[in-house]
Amino acid sequence: MTTVNGLPAHILLVHAIVVLLPLAALLLVLSALWPAARAKLAGPNAILSVLVLALVPVTTEAGEWLERRVARTPLVRTHTELGDTALYVALPVAVLAVLVWWRRRESLRSQAADVASTGSTAVATRRRTFLAPASTTVTVVLSVLAVLAAGATFYDIYRIGDSGAQASWQGQFSSAPAPHTPNG
Repeated sequence: MTTVNGLPAHILLVHAIVVLLPLAALLLVLSALWPAARAKLAGPNAILSVLVLALVPVTTEAGEWLERRVARTPLVRTHTELGDTALYVALPVAVLAVLVWWRRRESLRSQAADVASTGSTAVATRRRTFLAPASTTVTVVLSVLAVLAAGATFYDIYRIGDSGAQASWQGQFSSAPAPHTPNG
């Protein structure tokens, strides 16, 4: 992807990443730590996280296209290198979001099997579940990993965004208003 409506696609796509990746990380923490949020948010967040994961390489590729069309400066080089790290924070968020959703799904299926087996003609059916939906240990491990992944995401997105702003704007404006701009 090169341009959208005459603008470099990267500067438009990056806004989606800057908003949606931290949102997915926040929803991951909420759904990992809070059962009521998990019930409502685990599925939508799994979808969001996977979509954002797919959008990251599209955005970085558009950034590399743009990099070949602007002056090569140390700030641009730094931003490009940092931009490549977004995939490393988006991947754990997506994987953990899918795991949290899968555990929720397994838990619901397990509850449904328990209800079915309590009838008068109960048939003992043991269904194999993955990720131990009732395990407190697995819940704690996933919760800790979710908080760590979210923290890394917020930090990385801040660093990437700051370096992009520095590369785009440093030395490009004045503290004083331009003579042709009306005051206030």
